Amino acid sequence: MTEHSAKHSTFTLERTYSASRTQVFAAWAHRDTKAKWFAADDADYTLDFRVGGAEAIRGRTDDGADIIAESVYHDIVTDERIVYTTALYGRGVLATVSVTTVELVLDGTGTRLVLTEQGTFLDDQEQPEWREQGTGDWLDALGRELGRS
Repeated sequence: MTEHSAKHSTFTLERTYSASRTQVFAAWAHRDTKAKWFAADDADYTLDFRVGGAEAIRGRTDDGADIIAESVYHDIVTDERIVYTTALYGRGVLATVSVTTVELVLDGTGTRLVLTEQGTFLDDQEQPEWREQGTGDWLDALGRELGRS
């Protein structure tokens, strides 16, 4: 018999960008812009940024196994807040389910982004610290992209 487990984790990451809330929000809302910092311009990346809309990205692990992340947007307040859920599959098996809230706060002439993720990690297929590191990496990539625009 296979042992099953569910690990729960919550983390919050903050970044301050020298860009307006409108610019930061647009970097999440527009497919081609988001693909630059989130999906490495992947042609298979899809984004339907609206309440009820979906986002999907496909990738591979270092050993060549398929990874698919599918998100659904539940709440969008222009220039202020984004709430979405994500299911991550590895090798065709559900690995994590999470709810993420992104808040954009005016910070002087820039924007403070506060991202909070609550996740359920199934059967040790992914670890919370891996997710937190990866999320931090793409928030840093967002900062680099905002610096280019």
